Amino acid sequence: MKNILQKNKITPVIGILLIGMMLLTACSEEIKENEATAETDQEEVETNDSPYISLEEAKEYYTDEKYIFVDARLSDAYNGWALGGIQTGGHIQNAVDFPYNWLTVETDNKEEQLSQALETKGITKDKNIIVYDVEGTDALAVYDYLNAKGYENLSMFDLNLWIEDETLALEKLTNYEKIVPAVIVQSILNGEIPETFEGSKNIKVVEASWGPEDSSYTKGHVPGTVHINTDLIEPEPEWMLAEPELLKQFALDYGFTKDDTVIVTGADQMAAYRVAVVLDYIGVSDTRVLNGGLSAWQQAGYSVETESHQPESVDSFGGEIPMNEEVIMTIEALKAALASDENFTLVDNRTWEEHIGESSGYSYHDKKGRIPGSVYGYAGLDNAYSLQYFRNIDNTMRNPKEIKALWLEQGINLDNHLAFMCGSGWRAAEILTYAQVMGLENTSLYSDGWIGWSNDPDNPYETGVPQ
Repeated sequence: MKNILQKNKITPVIGILLIGMMLLTACSEEIKENEATAETDQEEVETNDSPYISLEEAKEYYTDEKYIFVDARLSDAYNGWALGGIQTGGHIQNAVDFPYNWLTVETDNKEEQLSQALETKGITKDKNIIVYDVEGTDALAVYDYLNAKGYENLSMFDLNLWIEDETLALEKLTNYEKIVPAVIVQSILNGEIPETFEGSKNIKVVEASWGPEDSSYTKGHVPGTVHINTDLIEPEPEWMLAEPELLKQFALDYGFTKDDTVIVTGADQMAAYRVAVVLDYIGVSDTRVLNGGLSAWQQAGYSVETESHQPESVDSFGGEIPMNEEVIMTIEALKAALASDENFTLVDNRTWEEHIGESSGYSYHDKKGRIPGSVYGYAGLDNAYSLQYFRNIDNTMRNPKEIKALWLEQGINLDNHLAFMCGSGWRAAEILTYAQVMGLENTSLYSDGWIGWSNDPDNPYETGVPQ
């Protein structure tokens, strides 16, 4: 009887213990399940923690000084070209440009140049920075670069949302079509008619460089282009602009007519811009330049060729050369304007050392100084063949607001007629084109420059720092 009673006492205890163990197991499994669910929820939160802002936020922020929008696309898209399959080009108002491809350019002091660009554009760590593009990859490259440099207030925006909103618009440079991206040149070579070329009758792509073909052209050029030696438009020994008869013969020999659209390319951009401006002066109706030159072509992934091509001549240009005399300012017109026109400014686009008379700038010209009344308008830092103040790290045109800021700093009135000059017309031709791209139409090129002026001993000159 005792054993039976003991057994009956133990059984309920064991049952209670078993029930407890079952409850503990169930609780444990529930806890694990809850933990697993929490981990899943956390992963979803992390996955949905997108760096992108909404369209409504973009519309609110783009006029707020605490925010800065950074366009990570190619400069050409920022300028106005509809690249990447979008329906319109341009940039958000107040946005600055910092293209992704700048991060891949090979230069001796790239990081210094990029840091300087960030500072100049106001891309600073105290701002809320919103990087945008249309495909995601460009903006992500710039986003990651800034993040690695310690920027914390970063986000991204899909520009497609802005473009699709009919109440919003993008800003374009007034005459952005004058500097052409590589992808547009390629499409023309493929027989296509891209934007801004719809009304063009004869589209021609040529290469310009100084010297015979083996000095640059046969080392590699845009496929199908013919070579223009700049000596044809500015003969030796002083390389001043050729007389109208020589320019007429040049136009006929190279098959140019007044109805043409001509895109000038080249490894040396100054040569390309010089030829483009002279073609404009001659009377070619539509002259343009490959933005960034041959390096931009190659960076876009396009191949070059070394095969030589010869031009096809024509019998008539279609008008009396020069048809656009106002493009080039003569020395006589310059003297008259300096003497009596208060709405005229001669912009000296040489190095500071040339402007103050410490250097002539050229090995073949020893006279130093500046034209009285000229205003320093920046050029390059190194020598007479540099233009760092006007080009980005990839040699494309610099942001126009930054260029205008340089001129305003020197007291240059942008409402005046601006005549650009340098030593002999190369640097100033490029800068003149940039001014036209920005919408400054009341402009011209004093083509003979300092060399032409100083060759006449009767012309006055100044040296030293302007007072």
